[in-house]
Amino acid sequence: MNLYQKTINEYLEVASSSSPTPGGGNVSAVAATNAAAMVCMVANLTIGKKGYEDHQDSAKSVLANATSLREKLKDLTQKDIDEFNAYMAVLKMPKNTEEEKAKRKEAMQVAAKNATIVPLEISKTCLGILVEAEKLSKFGNKMAISDVGVAAYIAEACVKAAMYSVDINLSSIKDDKFVQEILAERAKTFTKAEELKVLTLANVNYCMAG
Repeated sequence: MNLYQKTINEYLEVASSSSPTPGGGNVSAVAATNAAAMVCMVANLTIGKKGYEDHQDSAKSVLANATSLREKLKDLTQKDIDEFNAYMAVLKMPKNTEEEKAKRKEAMQVAAKNATIVPLEISKTCLGILVEAEKLSKFGNKMAISDVGVAAYIAEACVKAAMYSVDINLSSIKDDKFVQEILAERAKTFTKAEELKVLTLANVNYCMAG
């Protein structure tokens, strides 16, 4: 299921259906591609424009980075769907004998970890969009600077939204070290996302007020 080959209406239909995919993690990734797109748009509107001669290299760098993040989110969207499907397949493994039960239990731990790592990566990729938005908010084309604020709002929301797909899996993971590492990464990502959003919006609002 390549969501990016569907029309918006087709995507919304399948997302609204009883199919478990697309679900929270991959929907968050899809939403975040819009944040990356807004960063790309404002960067493109800054490149080659009069009055922004001193910021051409920076704008090109932001454009390249935001484009890369957008494409990474596309890959992570599919990867998140694949890991969910893999987890569901493990649930269907036989458990008639003690050997089958042990094998299924071990497979479930692996699948749960994989289904946790991917949405965490989605969340961190959304954080990367906020990094680029904050950079662009300092010099982006003033006629479109509000869209950098839009990108910041969407990206920060997606940082948190994707993390729900992390949270729901942690309770089933028995590896305490793994869980604690994920929780520490979660806290660090949320703190940085909030900081970048606030800085970006401050710059955007200052620019619009001027």
